[in-house]
Parts: sequence; C-alpha cells; structure tokens
Amino acid sequence: MRTALPPSQWGENSEALFLTSGFVQPDSETMAHRFANPQEGYTYGRTSNPTVSSFEQRLAAMEGTEAAIGTATGMAAILLLCMGVLKAGDHVVCSRSVFGSTMNLFAKEFGKFGVQSTFVSQTELQEWKAAMRPNTKLLFAETPTNPLTDVCDIRALADLAHGAGALLTVDNCFCSPALQRPTELGADLIIHSGTKYLDGQGRVMAGAICGPSKWIVDVFAPIVRTAGMTLSPFNAWVVLKGLETLGIRMQAQSANALAIARFLESHPAVKRVYYPGLESHPQHALAMRQQSGVGGAVLSFDVRGNDPDALRRNAFAVIDSSEVMSIATNLGDTKTIITHPATTSHGRLTEEQRQAAGIGQGLIRLAVGLEHVEDIKTDLSRGLDKL
Repeated sequence: MRTALPPSQWGENSEALFLTSGFVQPDSETMAHRFANPQEGYTYGRTSNPTVSSFEQRLAAMEGTEAAIGTATGMAAILLLCMGVLKAGDHVVCSRSVFGSTMNLFAKEFGKFGVQSTFVSQTELQEWKAAMRPNTKLLFAETPTNPLTDVCDIRALADLAHGAGALLTVDNCFCSPALQRPTELGADLIIHSGTKYLDGQGRVMAGAICGPSKWIVDVFAPIVRTAGMTLSPFNAWVVLKGLETLGIRMQAQSANALAIARFLESHPAVKRVYYPGLESHPQHALAMRQQSGVGGAVLSFDVRGNDPDALRRNAFAVIDSSEVMSIATNLGDTKTIITHPATTSHGRLTEEQRQAAGIGQGLIRLAVGLEHVEDIKTDLSRGLDKL
C-alpha cells in the first residue's frame, strides 16, 4: 500500500493531512526554482499539496499509469480533459449512454467554443467507425454506463482511436481499478469520480485523470494551476483512506449486486434487469473479460407498466416504499442507493435524448451497498409486490 509520499520525521502510519494554503520556503532562490518547477516542491495550495500528491500517486499505481492528477469533482476531471485535449474545430465521438452531465458538457458547453460532438451507440463499433472524421481528436466512453450498464469493447475502441491519431478516454468510475484497468486494454486516459467507489462511503467530492506523464504533468497540471479545479487536501485524504478498502468493498458489493439482480430477474413486476454479471446481459462475456470476472455493484431494472405515466407511478411507488435503501442520486456508497434516472441524473436531457439513451420512466437504478442482501430484497419487495 505504500505508494504515496513517505511519512514525515514523526513516522505516522496513516498519511498526514496537510491543511495549509501555502508553504514557507527556505530562501528566495528555492522559492524561485519551485515556482518555475512546480513538480519539484510545494508552494501554494492551488498548485499542489502533499496529501493530494499522495492520493495521485496511489491512484496512478492502482490504475497502472505513470501519473494522475486530482480535481475537485469527477465532472471537473472531464472539464480538465476537454480543456487540455480539445480546441475549436475539433471533433469528439462519445457514447450516447454516458452520464447526462457528460453529454451536456461535450455538446452544450464545449459546443459554444466550436467543438463538435457526435453521440453513438455504446456497443455498436460500426457506429463509432462511421462517426470518425479527419478532425476527430477524442473518443470518450464509460464502461459500464450509467445507468444501463452497457459495456464497450475498450481494446476495439483504442485501436480505432489510435488508427485515426485520436485519444481514447475511459470513465472507470463504475468498476474502479479494483475490477478494471483500461490502460491495459489500450486506453490513453482514465477518468474517475472519486466521489463514488474510490471514497466508498459518500463523504466527499473528488475526481482524477490517470495517464502518461506527458499529459498529466505537461498538459493538465498547468491548466489546474491556472483554472483552479483543485482537489482539496481534506477530500484527498478521505479518498486515500477509501482506497485502502477498495478491493474488498468492490468484491462484497458486487456479490450483493449479483444476488439482487438474480432476485429481480425472477420477480413478475420486473420487465428487465440490466447487470453485466447476469448471463442475460448482451455484453456479459465481454464484461467478464474486462472486469476481472465481476459484474460491479450497480444495476438497473424496468418495472412493468402500460404507458409512461403508469411506468413513472410504478417506479416511484417502488422507490418510495424503501425503508433500508437511501433515495439519493449518488452511487458507490456502502449504503444501497435507489434512484429514478429519468428525473435525476438524466433529468436535464431532452425526452428525445433520454429515449435514445434508453432511459424510460419505468427505469430504477440501484447502487448496491454492504447491507445484508436479504434486507435489500425485502426492501425491494415492499414496493414490487404491490404493483
């Protein structure tokens, strides 16, 4: 586990938390050198911090990349990616099944600055190929996706990107490096929302990009210093503590999720279950190859209903019957979280965008936690048995 900065002269076993905005320099010459070479020392909190460095070094080691850089949130990491990789006139190919805010960032916000985006099927490689243009600079995918758990072929997308002189970036939020290491499959850059499984207990906001030093140190770090999407030392320290239990949490929560997915698949009020660990999942075999043979801890399911209004009523009834699960929008917590994607994570999309992404009014997402699995089943039954 000792992949972070070495301990201080006091020999602390848990990494120290450096809550300071600035660092005193021994003399003017050293100060001048460190301001000119930020990676060689600490000067100001917006530039770097020892606790944040510890988080970055440990995450990079876990992902198998040369370096990582922390950001205030996962979306800040994607913003940093765009600012470092893209310019006016460039083109992005992105899965249409990604998180709603990611779609808005590419299409709406960066569209203002002349960046073009094409959204394609997560799983149809031919659509990715057909969308490529001479000015395509970036391919972006989550795998599995939020909330339908679609799985893309990382190796195939990496080959496509590299053949066109573009980069492949993979959002590894759902699996984390405990289950999946995209760089081993050819991905260039890895995005994380540390708010999710890296922390693991729903305490803080954090994000990161992992990748080669030529991107992390030479491109992204200067942008963070200038634009200020800096990860706070306290949040970095909390996520550091979360990383220590990441492996066992992911295994235990994934086992719970598989049990819940099988339970839901057999319930008469459930129309369909979306979970890569199920043999019925369209990309089950691919997921098992890419995700260490584990399905992850997030699943979604459609309740039955005759029309959109009925589907929404039924979904709300299941959610509102919860006594053990938390009705919230986050995921990755040790507590099971239940949510309605069409009105939360994807609520700002147009109905056309939601339909294209497969987000119906009857869809419910579960981020399965560490409660006793029978308690989760009982909680779901409270609502499902009444439909």
